[in-house]
Amino acid sequence: MSPEPIAIVTTGGTIDKAYFDSLSTYQVGETMVASLLRVARVTHPFKVVELLRKDSLELTDDDREQLRATVAGIDSHRVVITHGTDTMTDSAAVLATIPGKTIVLTGALAPARFAESDATFNLGMAFAATQTLAPGVYIAMNGQVFRGDAVRKDRQQGQFVSR
Repeated sequence: MSPEPIAIVTTGGTIDKAYFDSLSTYQVGETMVASLLRVARVTHPFKVVELLRKDSLELTDDDREQLRATVAGIDSHRVVITHGTDTMTDSAAVLATIPGKTIVLTGALAPARFAESDATFNLGMAFAATQTLAPGVYIAMNGQVFRGDAVRKDRQQGQFVSR
């Protein structure tokens, strides 16, 4: 019997940002998640649900409710969410109302399309964390896994820290 697939819900954020030409600013593009996992030769089953393509500063309360409803309705008990880092903790708080699932949010401080990005490492951490953690909401960033209600983004240091 094969293991239950891990659901990966994408919401946008820096992890999926791209330049479309030399005159444009970053825009959230097509998700890189499945490609990153294929390159890493991940053998655990997964399914990608592309929900939103937004910078996290643009997420609304309605978007967060749509995210909560989507995660609650997914059959899998293990869920990774790619998300922009600026409001990741806000979404973690909304997701905390979902019982019985291990939910790990992650993102990147540099787009996955860049050679020097933290995206692949953070995604790998989140993917592994969903397989080992008890049900609850977590954030995997900067080589650490935090409880979703016990972390904040330190913009000056460019990392997540316990609070």
